[in-house]
Amino acid sequence: MTNTEVKRHRTKLVPEMEGPVARAYARGRGTAPQLAFYRSSAAELAKQLPGGADVLEVAPGPGFHAVELARLGFAVTGLDVSRTFVSLASQYAREQGVAAEFVHGDVAAMPFADGSFDFLITQAAFKNFADPVDALDEMWRVLRPGGVALVQDLRKTATSEDIAAEVAGMKLGPVGAFTTKWTLGQLRKRAYTPEQFETLARESRFGSCHITTDGIGLEARLTKAA
Repeated sequence: MTNTEVKRHRTKLVPEMEGPVARAYARGRGTAPQLAFYRSSAAELAKQLPGGADVLEVAPGPGFHAVELARLGFAVTGLDVSRTFVSLASQYAREQGVAAEFVHGDVAAMPFADGSFDFLITQAAFKNFADPVDALDEMWRVLRPGGVALVQDLRKTATSEDIAAEVAGMKLGPVGAFTTKWTLGQLRKRAYTPEQFETLARESRFGSCHITTDGIGLEARLTKAA
């Protein structure tokens, strides 16, 4: 496959996380440093959003980031293909006293009416979507005119040195650092280059996107024309 060629339909890398696997993942993402990161990320994102915006997070997992956004006053909905994550995220929101809603469903066929949201975000999940253009088309459909979809993910062009530097900043122990570097190296094979993501955006109803890169990450901003 060339630097810009992409597959419209992809085989899923792993089954959806359910049961004990999902709960173990949630525990790993619910540490104090991770929660502080989600809080900081949500605060930065909030600067871009109008007050009271209707926000959809696709693949929110245990819901930590979505809850932080809702805590800042936004109407937040999370959509996840894992029923366990929907249950865990809903429970976490209740425990935190935050009114965020979590729904089970597939990004390629979302259970929402056209034009339901002002803003959509998905983090570290897009590379796992089996039908990437269908997913983008659904994002376009559920956004209101002028709405923005923000896709943040690992980029295929991240080097092993980039990954090592990223993991070093996580301040993990030797075993955790080794495992994380290995996992990111494997996931990188499934990720997209900026050029490949631009190709997907052109094939979708968005028609284009704006991409920035930082560290090992790729951020694509897609806007639904007003």
